[in-house]
Amino acid sequence: MILHICGREEWAAARPEQGYRPPSLDSVGFVHCSDPGTLHLPANRLFRGRTDLVLLVIDPHRLSVPLRWEPGDPPEPGGPWFPHVYGPIPVEAVVAVHDLPPEPDGSFRLPESTADLLAGPITA
Repeated sequence: MILHICGREEWAAARPEQGYRPPSLDSVGFVHCSDPGTLHLPANRLFRGRTDLVLLVIDPHRLSVPLRWEPGDPPEPGGPWFPHVYGPIPVEAVVAVHDLPPEPDGSFRLPESTADLLAGPITA
């Protein structure tokens, strides 16, 4: 599974016929995603303190567009690679949606029970 962070309202605006289309699809040509081990990096760099976030759990086998693992943006020598989805994410590829609240200091981390997070039911 791969993961994507977005605002609750952004996800609510996704339509089955068009899929989920975040602004990055138009600006850089792909949807930024993470895996469970790297989720905290973009979460803390880009979303620190936001309280309106959800975490989309995406089944890559349900994507109808290319998925490529590439260096982060900006790339760091020896840094992790991230999954980038080159097209809208089909709504049916999102197998679970979870609230992603910040820690008291505004930072984010993947909940301790990653297995529960990745296996949870669709909630939004």
